[in-house]
Amino acid sequence: MKSLYLRIYLTLVVLLLAFAFGSTWLFQQHLDKERGSFESVANERMTAMAELLSLALPSADAPTEQQAEVLEDWGQRLRMPVALNDAQGRRIASSELFLRRLDEDSATPSIRLPLKDGRSLELMRMLRMPPGLLRMQGPGRNFGAGPGMGSGMGPGGRPEPPSGLLPLLGPRPELRVLLALLLLLFLGVAIGAYPVIRRLTRRLEALRAGVEQFGAGNLTHRVDAEGSDEVAVLAASFNRTAGQIETLLRSQKSLLANASHELRSPLARLKMAFSMLSEPDIAPAQRERLSQEIHTNIAELDSLVEEVLLASRLEAANAVMERERVDLLGLAAEESARIGAEFEPAEGLGNLMVRGEERLLRRALRNLLENARRYGGTQVLLQLGRGAAGAAELRVCDRGPGVPEAMRERIFEAFFRLPGHAEQAGGVGLGLNLVKQIAQAHGGHVRCEPRQGGGSCFVLTFPPDGQ
Repeated sequence: MKSLYLRIYLTLVVLLLAFAFGSTWLFQQHLDKERGSFESVANERMTAMAELLSLALPSADAPTEQQAEVLEDWGQRLRMPVALNDAQGRRIASSELFLRRLDEDSATPSIRLPLKDGRSLELMRMLRMPPGLLRMQGPGRNFGAGPGMGSGMGPGGRPEPPSGLLPLLGPRPELRVLLALLLLLFLGVAIGAYPVIRRLTRRLEALRAGVEQFGAGNLTHRVDAEGSDEVAVLAASFNRTAGQIETLLRSQKSLLANASHELRSPLARLKMAFSMLSEPDIAPAQRERLSQEIHTNIAELDSLVEEVLLASRLEAANAVMERERVDLLGLAAEESARIGAEFEPAEGLGNLMVRGEERLLRRALRNLLENARRYGGTQVLLQLGRGAAGAAELRVCDRGPGVPEAMRERIFEAFFRLPGHAEQAGGVGLGLNLVKQIAQAHGGHVRCEPRQGGGSCFVLTFPPDGQ
């Protein structure tokens, strides 16, 4: 069976059936126990009544009127339908309640209890006894062992409770009522549970369809994530993952497209330089210049390929970095000395440690310093200190034309260049994008601010080492 909702629904139905049968069995056991207790009490009561009457009745040779008067008197006292029969089974006397019961229903069940002198007491079933619990014998039938009924007398001549006095009657109304109630409960739960289970599995089917549609190439597709249950959480998780995958793939496509565009320029220059070198009458000075341009273009291609590969690695969601403790003070001092920038660490700073990959941190700082030297002139300043919450903060400042406020976010996009920056100035627009990705990979961020007096400041912030 492939449908999940059918499996869940049938499981619920089977559990309901097991509950119904179990409840019925337990109720039947309890009912049998209560019935046994009632039978025992009824037998004891019958025995006590018969014993009381046998002691109170006159002897068998007493006048019939006297026997009838005593029987009627005791019948009223005990509030029970009782009659007295002689040894031949002829009716001697009957209580008023006995006669009334006979008039109402002549087939009312009764029992006959033998007395020592051959007479017998005939008692009708009590109306207060639950119907269906007793199977009495009809009028005139006795529970003794024979016509003499001597075997029905106990020690001392007292009546002995007949065996099987209150046997169970066939159909049990209580059981029928219970079964009807359980059947109604079962049907109600079964009918009410189906739409609930179907709604749950329908959402799972919609989620499956959404995953299949996304896998087929529709990267913009999202599934319904309404609600607060586990299915909604799963749908929201899928939407987040789908968004990340879509962003990653679009970024990769954009990176590939821009990289292929940027590769055309140095490749075209290389092609032209090689074609000019093949001319036989080229001057030695021009040959030297072309050779130098070829080396420059090859270096530009190598740098572009390296930056594209690094950007692709940083954009990968499963990129794994070898994190270690890195001393930013020593790293900043080395990079500022390499490019000839002024370095100002904060007073009393000491060693400022962050956790990450030293090669990537060095690359980010180097890109900012080279970018400041390329576009900001010779006045490059590197400051190192602590920012908010103890974060490590590197500030690379220049005295260039600055960055317009509307473009201070866009300059960190891949292959974006400010208007007027020609390719001859160097770079392809990946440097600042790499800085941003490296900062994010280390839990930090980068921003561009205007510098007082003119120029720009690029602020690179990393969380402190929390060892």
